[in-house]
Amino acid sequence: MARVTVARLDVANEPSGTVIALAGPLTAPALAPIWSRTKDAARRAKGALIVDLAGAEPVDTSGAALLLALEREHGERITLRGLGEQPTALLARLRAAVPDGPPPKVAPRTVTRTGLGRTLLIRVAFFGETILATLTLPTKLRFLRGGDFFRLTERAGTEAMPLILMMGFLIGMILAFQSAIPMRQFGADIYVAALVSLSLFRELGPLLAAVILAGRTGSAFAAELGTMMVNEEVAALTTMGIDAETMLVIPRMAAAMLVMPALAIGVDVAGIIGMGFVMMILGFPPAAILHQVQMATGPEALLLGLFKAVVFGAAIGLIGCRAGLTAGGGPRAVGEAATSAVVGGIVATILLDGLFAVIFYRLGL
Repeated sequence: MARVTVARLDVANEPSGTVIALAGPLTAPALAPIWSRTKDAARRAKGALIVDLAGAEPVDTSGAALLLALEREHGERITLRGLGEQPTALLARLRAAVPDGPPPKVAPRTVTRTGLGRTLLIRVAFFGETILATLTLPTKLRFLRGGDFFRLTERAGTEAMPLILMMGFLIGMILAFQSAIPMRQFGADIYVAALVSLSLFRELGPLLAAVILAGRTGSAFAAELGTMMVNEEVAALTTMGIDAETMLVIPRMAAAMLVMPALAIGVDVAGIIGMGFVMMILGFPPAAILHQVQMATGPEALLLGLFKAVVFGAAIGLIGCRAGLTAGGGPRAVGEAATSAVVGGIVATILLDGLFAVIFYRLGL
C-alpha cells in the first residue's frame, strides 16, 4: 500500500489500491507545498483511490478544492475516510457549485455580415413598430416633449434655409442657361421660364430639398440616436418604461415632415429668382417672365410638389431614426449609421419620386 502524508510520500503496493493520507491543517498556506505532489500521486494511483483524512483538521475551501482536484486527476470518485461532518457539507456545496466537466470553450466572436433577408426583416419590423407607436400615440402623449420637437424643427428647417436658398438660386441659373442654348435654335427662348418653373415645382424643388434634408438632418438623426445606442441610453429608457419609438422617432419624423414643404418652397422661389436673373440678362422683361411662369404652373403643380415633399420628409426621418436605433457597438457604429442614413434617404427619395411619376402619369396629373 502506498501512503502519502503531508510531510512525505510513501508508496506501497496493496490489493485494495492506493491510499493518500493527509494530516494537519488543510488550508491554503499548508496545502501550497504539497498541492502538486498530491495531485501527481492521485494521477499515478492504480485501481481505487482512498484518501485518509483522519488526521486532517481544520479543512477549509482550499482543502475541499484539493479533494475535488484529486477526483478529477484520478478520473473517478474517490473514497474519503475520516472526513468530519462540517468538511463533508463544505465539500458537497463546492461540488454542486463547480461543474463536473472542464470549463466550456468560448468560441471567438466573429463579425458576420447581415444578409439581405435579415436586413429587410429589421427594416420591416422597425417600420411596423413605428406605425404601432403612431396609432397608440394618444395614450402615450406623456412621452413627448415640446422643447425637443421645436429644437429638431429649428435644426432641420431654419438652419438649413440659407443652404436651400443658395442651392435653389444656382440650380435655377444653371437650368436657365442650359435650356436657353437648345431653345434658341427654335426661337423659343421665352419658354425657358415655363420649363424651369414647372420642373422646380413638380420635381426638382422637393427632390433637391430632400437631398439636403438627408445629408444634414437624416445623418444627424442617425448619429444622435446611434450615440445613444452605443452609450445604452435607449436601453435605459426602455428599462424605465419609456417607449423609445414614441419619444425618439415620432418627433423626428414629424419635424422632418413639417419642414420639408417650407424647404421645397424655398428651392422653388430661389430657383425662379435665379432663372429670372438669367432671363433678364438674355433680354426678356420681368413681366414676360412672370407671365410664362403663371401660364406653365398652377396650384396643382405646387400642391403635388408639396405632397411629395411631405412624403420624402417622412421617409428620410424614418430611415435616419432606423439607422441610429439599429446601430451596433464599437467606435465605428455611429459613422456607419450616419452613412446608412444618408445613402438610404437619398435612394428612398429617388425611388419614391419614380413611383410618384408613374402614378401621376397614370392619373393624368
